[in-house]
Amino acid sequence: MLHNITNQTEDSFSCHSASVEGYRYFAVLWGCTVTITGTLGNLLTILAFAFDSQLRTRFNVLIVNLALADLLYCTILQPISVDSYLHLRWRSGELWCRTFGLLLFLSNSVSIITLCLVAMSRYLLVAKRALFERVFSNRGLVSLLLSTWALGLASFSPLWSVFVFVPQVCTCSFHRIRGRPYTTILLFFYFFVGLSCVGTFYLLIYRRVRVASKALLRHRFSRRSSKKKPAPANDDSGVESGMATGSTDLTHHSKSDVTDDIASQITLNEPAKQIGESKPKTESVNKPESKPAAASHTTTSGEDTEFKRVTRMCFAVFLCFVCCFVPFLILNIVDKQGRAPQVLHMFCANLTWLNSCINPLLYVVMNRQFRKAYQLLLTRAVTPLTYFWVKSA
Repeated sequence: MLHNITNQTEDSFSCHSASVEGYRYFAVLWGCTVTITGTLGNLLTILAFAFDSQLRTRFNVLIVNLALADLLYCTILQPISVDSYLHLRWRSGELWCRTFGLLLFLSNSVSIITLCLVAMSRYLLVAKRALFERVFSNRGLVSLLLSTWALGLASFSPLWSVFVFVPQVCTCSFHRIRGRPYTTILLFFYFFVGLSCVGTFYLLIYRRVRVASKALLRHRFSRRSSKKKPAPANDDSGVESGMATGSTDLTHHSKSDVTDDIASQITLNEPAKQIGESKPKTESVNKPESKPAAASHTTTSGEDTEFKRVTRMCFAVFLCFVCCFVPFLILNIVDKQGRAPQVLHMFCANLTWLNSCINPLLYVVMNRQFRKAYQLLLTRAVTPLTYFWVKSA
């Protein structure tokens, strides 16, 4: 009797199937790559933020929080998944299976909430700067970051008793039926409502930036047109000359005001406020002395370009998250009865692994400051090794 119970317990932790005998080696190689790449990349992101003062901005605190969630998965959960695929069996016991399931969904929920905060911060920065300063102040950031982990933990802790081993994907997750309807509500809230909010914020940013860019182009075109017009001749002197001079000054002042107004609409870059500063720096637009037109346009253009680059990077992170998870979500919705081949379920589940390691690669490709910080950290790490190598040779 005891022997039968033991066999049943072992079978409940097995995902062995003849159809996945060959696929498991591909999954193991895939998982090892994710573990190494994700651990190294997310560690570099955190260390770059810690050691590079230029990267210690309020916005990058959210990037670090995203890296922490991915690091949790890559360093702790991914190696266990690799082991289960290698042996086609869960070998860590029931308690760790439930812990694994809780940490898995905690990592995913923190990632989604952080993506929402990233998108919201970019929108407030371009649309409501004063609200951005209040919500994403130093104290506000600490509260927001703690809230992401607290909300994720509070959301999935009630599912502790229904976290089980799922042979179909050879990992631990919540039971499909026993967790309903709570699991359905959670997945809808995080993956559909949450990601839809992120997409909406980026759409609003795109529209706002497009309107501001068009306004700047119209202003520049009007300036070129006014320069081509010949200046009116003043034959008289005295009072009329003084009036003409005053009119010219007034016209110049008006154009300067328009320039500053357009600049204030498209000064989209995050204020250069480092972590720990008590007061933001005064904006140049608010100063009585306005910059020359050429300098104003150059500065505005540079800030506009930098804002667009950072926003494109954030949008790419969001798109990669969606691409990694949507196939798995669609397959589980369409194939409720589990009739699809097991190898297809495994492949879609393994596709979600990429999300935890791909963000640092995006930072390298799309962000110059992170790329330089990574290079500096890697150079410092390799220098002692090359020194001992040369010395021993």
